[in-house]
Amino acid sequence: MLTPRSAVTLNALGLYAIALLLLAAFVFQFMLHELPCPLCLLQRVAFAALAMGPVLNLRYGPRASHYALSLIAAVMGAGIAMRQVLLHIMPGDPGYGSAIFGYHYYTWALVCFVVAIVLIAVVLLSDRQFDSRERPILGPFEKGAFWLVVAVIAVNALNVFVECGGNVCPDNPTTYLLLP
Repeated sequence: MLTPRSAVTLNALGLYAIALLLLAAFVFQFMLHELPCPLCLLQRVAFAALAMGPVLNLRYGPRASHYALSLIAAVMGAGIAMRQVLLHIMPGDPGYGSAIFGYHYYTWALVCFVVAIVLIAVVLLSDRQFDSRERPILGPFEKGAFWLVVAVIAVNALNVFVECGGNVCPDNPTTYLLLP
């Protein structure tokens, strides 16, 4: 059974996991010299939205409504990732971008979103975490998770602006619009 305190710690771990996923996408983008397509960018937005539930749980304490926001984001992200998987499912289709450990980023994103859906559902089974209505006291671990995910989301947003400017992102980007 999750206590309010252990739920806050678990939410901080969730934020670290989301930050790690977004950082990995960002690092592979630069290591492999591949710009994310619009569907890839939407998946990153869905991961950022997935972080909203844990952020609210850290700020105000665990609430079912906060988990519901993350659940909606995970379902949205899974739908976007599934759309991209289905676009590249035909035999002989090379997919978009490089494969990482045999799977493309959008396939990994689909797996991560499905795992998030299952984990959120499991966490919601514990009613004890909702007993306290007091704001949680955050330590360095929880504050670090919050600020890391905020920083990673901000850097990804800046990256999108540099890639696409104020325009619609191209289907198959090859250059940053705002860089020579």
